[in-house]
Amino acid sequence: MSRETSVPLIRVEPPGPKAKEIVERDHELLMQSFVRWYPLVVKTAKGAIVEDVDGNLYIDMNSGLAVGNVGHTHPKIVEAIKRQAEKLIHFSLTDFYYEEAVIAAGKLVGIAPNSPAKVFFANSGAETIEGSLKIARGYFEGKRPYIIGFLGAFHGRTMGALSITSSKPVQRRYFSPLVPNIIHVPYPYPYRCPFKAETPEECGEQVIAYIEDWILGKLVDPNEVAAFIFEPIQGEGGYVVPPENFFPKLRSLADKHGILLIDDEVQAGFGRTGKWFAIEHWGIKPDIIASAKAIAGGLPLGAIIGRREVMSLPGGSHASTFGGNPVALAAMSAVIDVIKEEKLLDKVSRLGGEIIKYFKDLSNEISLIGDVRGKGFMIGVELVKDRDTKTPAKEELAELITRSFKKGVLVIGAGVSTIRIAPPLVIEEELLWKGLEIITDILKDISR
Repeated sequence: MSRETSVPLIRVEPPGPKAKEIVERDHELLMQSFVRWYPLVVKTAKGAIVEDVDGNLYIDMNSGLAVGNVGHTHPKIVEAIKRQAEKLIHFSLTDFYYEEAVIAAGKLVGIAPNSPAKVFFANSGAETIEGSLKIARGYFEGKRPYIIGFLGAFHGRTMGALSITSSKPVQRRYFSPLVPNIIHVPYPYPYRCPFKAETPEECGEQVIAYIEDWILGKLVDPNEVAAFIFEPIQGEGGYVVPPENFFPKLRSLADKHGILLIDDEVQAGFGRTGKWFAIEHWGIKPDIIASAKAIAGGLPLGAIIGRREVMSLPGGSHASTFGGNPVALAAMSAVIDVIKEEKLLDKVSRLGGEIIKYFKDLSNEISLIGDVRGKGFMIGVELVKDRDTKTPAKEELAELITRSFKKGVLVIGAGVSTIRIAPPLVIEEELLWKGLEIITDILKDISR
């Protein structure tokens, strides 16, 4: 990492010559099924600062897709990884035991809102969703084959997870038939409510009524439904925050019919919203929590945290060779310690509120801003061409993202036309506001 104190710092207009060379080789050697927001070629990163191969320094406002919650190469995480790598790298938790798994699971259960709980370790977010579906169906011994998910959700790209994913058609195109007995219902998106509603709360009530009256009343018997699966704040769908009444009502509906709640915290969890898990903002206890991304400081790790009685799959029915890798577990234990020691939840709650107010005040000046929503450092600023029609400003979002990159701010989008504000939780306040000011200047220029 460069010792330059001025960040962002653009030495050569990105992509520079080294970046272009690597991008060209990437296109030759890798399947291009990814979504690359811009030609950033990372060399190194520390905290909330990223350096590319041409020496440019950037402010990270996306946390490496919400993975770097405690920042990049945090010294305590690096030290935990080194220490564990010298001791034990792998011996398969599927077939044997090691203490690192017990220590990590204990810390995880200690912060989970659905304790007393048990844990299953996997390698990724999609794997935790796959496992959660199996746990839910297995809990009912196959007697409840249906799963109800929500439109706009992203749960992953493996076949089971993809069957519930519905944030963009391109994610599902070509891959049918998918897993059967998956039902999709509208999500209460207050700014674009799928039902006629005057208030966010009414939107939440309408969605619950639709599920109860039309899905459970006319399509499938509730006694055949194993679980509802949801993101507490929809990620790829646009950083959509549901109304305050929605999850308590969904919990009541699920309890009425003995249906489990699977909470996908892959993007929203581990401090991102100012709580350990985003669902805590609504005061309910899910039966199963799927977590990944940020939990191991950048190493591949997923964790399913479920109520003890629900985590009841028999031996041999579900396992993972690399799930619960001891190095990743050591990193996860260190991540939990860092969030506690640095009081990051309090910091994120405070600054997140300030950022939301900042953009809401800015909307009085910039008509391109249609809606501002979020919690903590999971904030969406939705851009629209016209506030009356709420026409998505897709081109303007694309221009903002590209121009921000050129000026040294790594911001990306969500949904159709929403700016995704998701910096590392450890970001220095001065750096945070510098990044937001650059985004603001570009927004003002585009909206002229």
